[in-house]
Amino acid sequence: MFRYGAGLFVVLLAAFCGWVPMQPDTVERWYAVGVYPAIQARLTPLTNMIPFAVLDILLVSALVFVVVCAIGAVRTMRRTRSPRPLAELAWTLLTTASMLYLVFLVVWGFNYRRVPVSQHLELSPTPPMAASVAGLGARAVAQLNRLHANAHQIGWKEGEWRDEELRGAFHATQRLLSDTPPATVGRIKSSLLGTYFRWSSVDGMINPFGLEVLANPDLLPWERPFVAAHEWSHLAGYANEAEANFVGWLTCVRGSVPMQYSGWLFLYWQIAGQVDATDRAALVDKLDAGPRADLQAIADRLRRGQFPFLRTVSWRVYDRYLKANRVDQGVRSYDEVLTLILRTRFDDGWTPRIRSSGSAH
Repeated sequence: MFRYGAGLFVVLLAAFCGWVPMQPDTVERWYAVGVYPAIQARLTPLTNMIPFAVLDILLVSALVFVVVCAIGAVRTMRRTRSPRPLAELAWTLLTTASMLYLVFLVVWGFNYRRVPVSQHLELSPTPPMAASVAGLGARAVAQLNRLHANAHQIGWKEGEWRDEELRGAFHATQRLLSDTPPATVGRIKSSLLGTYFRWSSVDGMINPFGLEVLANPDLLPWERPFVAAHEWSHLAGYANEAEANFVGWLTCVRGSVPMQYSGWLFLYWQIAGQVDATDRAALVDKLDAGPRADLQAIADRLRRGQFPFLRTVSWRVYDRYLKANRVDQGVRSYDEVLTLILRTRFDDGWTPRIRSSGSAH
């Protein structure tokens, strides 16, 4: 009875944490500024020491656990000729899933409920117009044309987590946006999920149970700095995809020439997907041959590895996951980085203005 009582408590607690509203200011104060940085500062350095993906071990262990429990339940059911073992199996899986959900929330998941980064920034009161998006696209094109030759001449370093320039730019960006200690950057790891990343067009993810970074093995050199900065932003607690894109882009444009090029490539890609066909064609016409070839290489990579059905299903599942974690826009939150960039007031060097406490937003 004690075991069932404890299991019921865990299930009810998970349901409570999943559905009861929480004030963002409260989450920001006790979790985003307090609990989470302490966890990340200890867990990420530990997983950085491990050359393989800890998530792979967790996934294999979970699969073995389910299979062993299922086999045991079926054997017991055959021996006793009772359906009770299946009910006990279902209860075991439910309580285990509830425990994992609670661990997920404590280790990383509560970041979905923190104060949005937009509330810390000075923003334009009106949403951007289509002309503003096209204008930012023209600026991205100019930057790509300007940076391409030098970026390729300098080249991109392997082992982004040891790149002092990229780490420095990331930490500087964090200090601009928050008073919390800079997050520990994560080692970029390959994973058993690499094939899934390839088929579903996923560039990377973090392991929310180990706070490590996993990346698509097919990423091109000029993609990797931005992907690294984006995933490190998640490690810093920016769970919303638009916010992680914003922090990742700010990191890149404040860094070295190859990093800047990577950041502007990302932004161009986002803009090209948002403008109409006429504006998109105008942007393409202004691109020099070098940036155009790099963008084509990215498109070819995506097309070559993509499994359309799996990609569609995966992004639908991820959309539901985001909405379940109170990201109302779902996967559309990726694109909202353009709104955030265009509404933010910047000083020189793409330095965002931080609003004073109590000011309107």
